[in-house]
Amino acid sequence: MEQTLAILKPDSYAAGNTGRILAHLEAEGFTIRGLRIVHLTQEQAGAFYAVHAERPFYGSLVDFMTSGPCVPVALERENGVKHLRQIMGATNPAEAAEGTIRKQFATNIENNAIHGSDSAENAQIELAFFFSSSDLIAAQ
Repeated sequence: MEQTLAILKPDSYAAGNTGRILAHLEAEGFTIRGLRIVHLTQEQAGAFYAVHAERPFYGSLVDFMTSGPCVPVALERENGVKHLRQIMGATNPAEAAEGTIRKQFATNIENNAIHGSDSAENAQIELAFFFSSSDLIAAQ
């Protein structure tokens, strides 16, 4: 079993798609180990996405992630990181495969519904950003 982080982005929350996306994740075999609703500050979003600080989209990404509440979710399943990346779909929803979260719920390349950790190592760093170990429910 492998833990990973998803963030249901502000566009998902504002559109009322949080429940549908969570249901999709559970239907894909993920167990929710932790969940929060947060409204990130500029500083928090900047720190979380610091790895992209040199990229041209960094400023707009931080602005978007602070535009409203988002929902960080600690998930677990076998091959969790890889499977989440597959079911999220391509960053650009126009290029995402049918049935993926981004194809169903994203509106464009910036308002793309969901973030997912890109590696097991980054998943642990990202999970710790939003959750302490006591916040996460252990496997039964």
